[in-house]
Amino acid sequence: MTTPLYESTITSLPLLGRGKVRDNYAIGDDRMLIVTSDRLSAFDVILPDPIPGKGEVLTAMANFWFGKLGHIIPNQLTGIDPETVVAPGERDQVRGRAIVVKRLKPLPIEAVVRGYLIGSGWKDYQATGKVCGIKLPAGLRMAEKLPQPLFTPSTKAELGTHDENIDFATVEKTIGPALAAQLRDAALRLYTEAAAYALTRGIIIADTKFEFGLDAAGKLYLIDEVLTPDSSRFWPADTYKVGTSPASFDKQFVRDYLETLDWNKQAPGPKLPAGILEKTAAKYREALQRLTT
Repeated sequence: MTTPLYESTITSLPLLGRGKVRDNYAIGDDRMLIVTSDRLSAFDVILPDPIPGKGEVLTAMANFWFGKLGHIIPNQLTGIDPETVVAPGERDQVRGRAIVVKRLKPLPIEAVVRGYLIGSGWKDYQATGKVCGIKLPAGLRMAEKLPQPLFTPSTKAELGTHDENIDFATVEKTIGPALAAQLRDAALRLYTEAAAYALTRGIIIADTKFEFGLDAAGKLYLIDEVLTPDSSRFWPADTYKVGTSPASFDKQFVRDYLETLDWNKQAPGPKLPAGILEKTAAKYREALQRLTT
């Protein structure tokens, strides 16, 4: 395993910005280098300790899904080797953990799809009988499969702030009815096909979020990451049980640990013990292995 990368330090390309996990660099006006670090965020706070190998796992998994779901909607990938766009001394920072993508205009919407009743959706349902304003049948239990997947969009928050759930009418007002419908239909189809495939590999995809962008002609593309343990809840199918919060392959493992601490969920985040770091890394690796081999 390579040395963990908390933050890339590429100087041969202009830095566009750093997100919770990814560092973005400009390649001319029409392309971009995305470097996936080993940073981990929880409760919208970037934690101080990297998860060894996480960036490589996320990149491999996202690339797998981009390829598998490419018939549904075009994506951001260019096929250009990241090692060819940086200085020779910087290649180790991008090897296995970076992609070169088209420079697209991101839509200000998080396209969340829920297939199971868990997390904030479960809390919402307990309080209102609805999830993000969508009425559901009475009597559903925690972690129960929903009658059909739900498109529950949210705003795309600035770094350090929380996304806010919005209804479909707000999406229509924000990006226009036709594009809103195209985005919703693509997100639901992506989730449905991915969830069906994952189940054959022993993984339940409980929910996920997609991001989309537009090119200069207004064509819609799938961007950012896709169906990774950072953007999705992955549950092992063999231990799944309705009525309880399932074990997971995602960063819920870290969230559960953090919930045991006396921490106000504000930056700076607490340091993670070595055992938590390694167990989390192992969860990510297992998910990748199950899905792609």
